[in-house]
Amino acid sequence: MKYVNANTILPDVLVEELQRYVQAGYLYIPAKDGQHKSWGERSGYRKELQTRNEAITAEYRGGASIQKLADKYALSVYAIRKIIYHR
Repeated sequence: MKYVNANTILPDVLVEELQRYVQAGYLYIPAKDGQHKSWGERSGYRKELQTRNEAITAEYRGGASIQKLADKYALSVYAIRKIIYHR
């Protein structure tokens, strides 16, 4: 989550009203219903992991050993197994 200074995006009147309740603190403003993004959707990390996992699965099916894949991707053997057998 990225913090934004309220003075840079909100009207002065609204900032003053908020300051009546919160002084120099953090205020979380949740997304409206139906507009919440899933984990990793905004940053693209979810897609990056999906691409990596597909590559791992393809290499395994191509004959690479689980240990070799664990070393190559700096993951545990357990993690590689979860990726391969989850698909």
